[in-house]
Amino acid sequence: MQHIIVGTAGHIDHGKTSLIKALTGRNTDTLSEEKERGISINLGFTYFDFKSGKRAGIVDVPGHEKFIKNMLAGISGIDIVLLVIAADEGIMPQTREHLNILELLDIKKGIVVLTKKDMVDEEWLEMIKADIKEEVSSTFLKDAPIVDVSSIMKEGINDLIELIDKMTDEVEDKDLHTEFRLPVDRVFSVSGFGTVVTGTLISGTIKEGDECTVYPEGFETRVRGIQVHESSVKEAFAGQRVAINLANIKKTEVKRGDCIGKVGIMENTMMIDCRLKYLKDAARPLKNRDRVRVYHGTTEVLGRVVILDKETVEPSESAFIQIRLEDKIAVRRGDKYVIRSYSPMITIGGGTILDPNPKKHKSGDKNVIAELELKEKGSPEEIVEQAIKATSNLYPKVDDLIKSAGKGIAGLDSIVEALVEKGRVRRLPQTDGDVYLHVSYIFSLIEKSNEILGEYHKLNPLKAGMSKEEFKNKLVGKKIKQRLYDEIIKILEEGTLKLGTAFVAKKDFEIKLDKRQEEIRTQILKEMKESMYQPPKIADLLKSYGKEERTGKIVFDSLVESNVLVKVADDIYLYKEYLDLAREKIVDFLKENGEITAAQFRDLISASRKYAVPILEYFDGEKVTKRVEDRRILL
Repeated sequence: MQHIIVGTAGHIDHGKTSLIKALTGRNTDTLSEEKERGISINLGFTYFDFKSGKRAGIVDVPGHEKFIKNMLAGISGIDIVLLVIAADEGIMPQTREHLNILELLDIKKGIVVLTKKDMVDEEWLEMIKADIKEEVSSTFLKDAPIVDVSSIMKEGINDLIELIDKMTDEVEDKDLHTEFRLPVDRVFSVSGFGTVVTGTLISGTIKEGDECTVYPEGFETRVRGIQVHESSVKEAFAGQRVAINLANIKKTEVKRGDCIGKVGIMENTMMIDCRLKYLKDAARPLKNRDRVRVYHGTTEVLGRVVILDKETVEPSESAFIQIRLEDKIAVRRGDKYVIRSYSPMITIGGGTILDPNPKKHKSGDKNVIAELELKEKGSPEEIVEQAIKATSNLYPKVDDLIKSAGKGIAGLDSIVEALVEKGRVRRLPQTDGDVYLHVSYIFSLIEKSNEILGEYHKLNPLKAGMSKEEFKNKLVGKKIKQRLYDEIIKILEEGTLKLGTAFVAKKDFEIKLDKRQEEIRTQILKEMKESMYQPPKIADLLKSYGKEERTGKIVFDSLVESNVLVKVADDIYLYKEYLDLAREKIVDFLKENGEITAAQFRDLISASRKYAVPILEYFDGEKVTKRVEDRRILL
């Protein structure tokens, strides 16, 4: 079943409240001051039933210019507007301002209701209708019906009700499955029940017992009870006027302008990126740093405008802006907003929030403008991909993407998975939540790694590669978690990297020795092979090259880095093939005998105790063996 909210708009004393009483039989002026002065100051709420069996909530907003804030609080959740114009006065200043606000909030359906028809003659009535058609010709009401009524005489009221009933069939269905949000327009307490808030449920479904948050204050509470149209219900749906009894929260902890919503769906912000439509009848151009009043849902907050794509905004122009707020609010991508000048308080523009939690921008940044153009016109998949692309260097998880893409994008998980399947995003598994990187960021890492290693190989042509730790620090920094870094390395290893035991090199890199270096390399290897498990002291070996000792050291280090020679202990290095052979011998011996002593191992490899013990300790460190008293066992 479709749930509809009908709202009034129009100049003061044009008969909005009287019209609602004629439609519903109820008076929405509830304050004594309202009844005494004959004007609506606060919001009025009621409902009425159609012959078709449908029921619509109805919101009566004040028309006086002093109470535009209250009008904005009530009008933001409506589906159909009744623009009320008195036949004896015609279009007035607040008529125009209300119409501008309706346009900025993207209200799509409406009826022009010409009240007090009994106070004018037919000729005057037709003239006023012509004026109205001209006034609304460039607005969403250009094709709207104009219905003339007399609330006192009840003339035209039945026709108006039938027309509203018919129009309700044309209202777009609301998403009942998204997260619920209820902007608060009234707060009061009921003896024996506690705090009650009312508002129009603008999205989702709310149920008795639901856990929820009061945004932006952050108080957590629970739905104790729900009423819709004065009747208790177990759940309420988007498009309904709702009263919610909240548990464990004081009346003083909630106020008009707050929003009751599902836990975790919004994050407080002090800045919003927006598309601004600047009204054609604004008194002057909008300038950078102008102070404005921002209206969103039922809240009002002050802020300053930073114009991002031009110097100033002329009347009737559109622009990308960032509003830097003076107090925190909680919003979602796609929400509508209105701004009024700080003084005098006149509506000057509004539009759509594109990024609810942006970074601070500078005017004229082309990259920022391009991102906002995408956020405004792009598909959800394009917006999510851009968010991943923009934040890959921060290693985002899904929760981070919700924030950067703008809360309000439905099915973000499935969009990310689709991007992974298409190869535009890589998933890096992590125990505390998978990380997602855009392929462009991975390409940048490949390019950076090539630059790092290319420069290293140029300066160190006889080294097998850069140490893993140094490479990590240069590529991504010290703070990245090791497991995440390991996943990045796996990706880079697919194409450009070669990993050694302790070094990283370009895959196509090979040590190239000159003729003399090749001769020294051959000599060193001959010496190490012939000595087998009783190798020479390295210092003595290198000194044997006399003036070429430094060259000998360079060649020796390259053999170690390339894992041809292995360091077993201080100043003890073995030819790797012989070390592997010793490993095989001790493993086979232990499998057959269960344990081995140092003396037995010494005899097994035909070495002295001086070398046999360090080799055993090396195998202990490599988790091949384990020492138990004076013996070794197999691990």
